[in-house]
Amino acid sequence: MGDLPSQRISQSRPFSNTGCDYAGPFNIKLSKGRNPKTSKAYICLFVCMATKAIHLELVSDLTSEAFLAAFRRFVSRRGLCSNVYSDNGTNFQGARRCLNEMHKLVLSEAYNEEVATSLAKDSIAWHFIPPSSPHFGGLWEAGVKSVKFHLRRVVGATILTFEEMYTVLTQIEAVLNSRPLCVISDQDLNPLTPAHFIIGEPFTAVPEPTTLNTPLNRLTHWNHLQNMVQGFWKRWHMEYITTLQERPKWKQQSPNLKPGDLVIIKEPNLPPTKWLLGKITATTQGTDGRVRVATVKTSGGTFVRAITKLAVVPMS
Repeated sequence: MGDLPSQRISQSRPFSNTGCDYAGPFNIKLSKGRNPKTSKAYICLFVCMATKAIHLELVSDLTSEAFLAAFRRFVSRRGLCSNVYSDNGTNFQGARRCLNEMHKLVLSEAYNEEVATSLAKDSIAWHFIPPSSPHFGGLWEAGVKSVKFHLRRVVGATILTFEEMYTVLTQIEAVLNSRPLCVISDQDLNPLTPAHFIIGEPFTAVPEPTTLNTPLNRLTHWNHLQNMVQGFWKRWHMEYITTLQERPKWKQQSPNLKPGDLVIIKEPNLPPTKWLLGKITATTQGTDGRVRVATVKTSGGTFVRAITKLAVVPMS
């Protein structure tokens, strides 16, 4: 396993270096009343690379205008970023069937040019991780998993309005930013949380009676929303505790890949009996001297892939 990027361990203002990702889609109601029309909505997640603080924005569609509007709301409340990191579009290809719109959006040259130009006006640099390498963006992938996995279970088949969904998301954001990062000293048992970096003290929730043991048909509409937030907290905080254990992996070193090596590229969408072979033409090393990314020339073109997607063909 490689060293953490410098942005993860360098002291900086919260959200100065930010990772960004989308989650969804979720159905929302366009109006109240009987038989309302529904539409898709998406969650735009921003995560601070240094403090792991999370900011959630709800967007109504997958357009560059909607993203830039969400980004403007984000920087208006959290401050201007210096660097924004996001997935490469090919990371969505594995789930192309259910994320086809998102896949087209990120691969759209017009979208990328418009967003990059708009961010460049504020001296914000936009960086992409290597193609088909979601583990390079593990920080925001973990944030998306925390939000989406339990949100779908507590909301269930209930369709909320845009305002109601936004209310639930902001409360979930406070829950995620209350997680303990470390303790300050042996004498002080109050843990350091991402909220300390945002507002200087832990987040506090408005006292609400528990509704987890009350049948849903006896809850008012507002209490139903609070039931979703309390259910999210009950599921997520127990799961988060189990992730605080150390999980060592990728301890064994292997020889570095080098130009001229013949490799097989792991592609999930290939038909049976088809193998995508290529020859490495260039490599990119990390700060520790280990090769992390390679450029591979194949019969179908040249690809940039992380070494986890490459398997060396034995020559002898």
